[in-house]
Amino acid sequence: MFTGIIESLGKVTDIKKEQSNIHITIESPISNELKIDQSLAHSGVCLTVVNLSKEKSTHTVTAIDETLKKSNFQYLKVGDFVNLERAMKLNDRLDGHIVQGHVDQTGTCLDVKNEDGSWFFTFKYDFDFNKNITIEKGSISVNGVSLTVVDSKKDEFSVAIIPYTFENTNFNQIKKGTTVNLEFDVIGKYISRISSLEK
Repeated sequence: MFTGIIESLGKVTDIKKEQSNIHITIESPISNELKIDQSLAHSGVCLTVVNLSKEKSTHTVTAIDETLKKSNFQYLKVGDFVNLERAMKLNDRLDGHIVQGHVDQTGTCLDVKNEDGSWFFTFKYDFDFNKNITIEKGSISVNGVSLTVVDSKKDEFSVAIIPYTFENTNFNQIKKGTTVNLEFDVIGKYISRISSLEK
């Protein structure tokens, strides 16, 4: 379980393919603090640490075929940056919202606007009333970042990004046409599912 508050950026230093899986090695300021078997969100994707190199400040995770199909990791390349967040502690404040690290689908950036120091990003996604919906002022996780929806449409939404978030996450690499990972609000998904069953 995560909160969508990004701890650090990590840089992809190596990608190795093994059958339908890929092993991703990432260099980051928090890699030396990790341990084998630890869960970590990588741009919103919950992955398990399978290897560590304290000398290189790197950790390695494995993404299986199902993960690749549902996330933008299928496009990942050496040199890319991913947003990193360790699992939440039960006695911590929940500063963002409940993020499971289970990406629902990818979305596509339609537009980026600089609004006098902040940024507005608009994304398109595959609408599904049973699970993939947004609401005005509701929560959404984009590349693992907990955000508030400011313009909700049937298959589009926008979010406002403050300078700190822009500078300290991989949002500064997102441009028109970029594919991002989306996890819709888990509470909203349950409510939508229950509503559909009652009809």
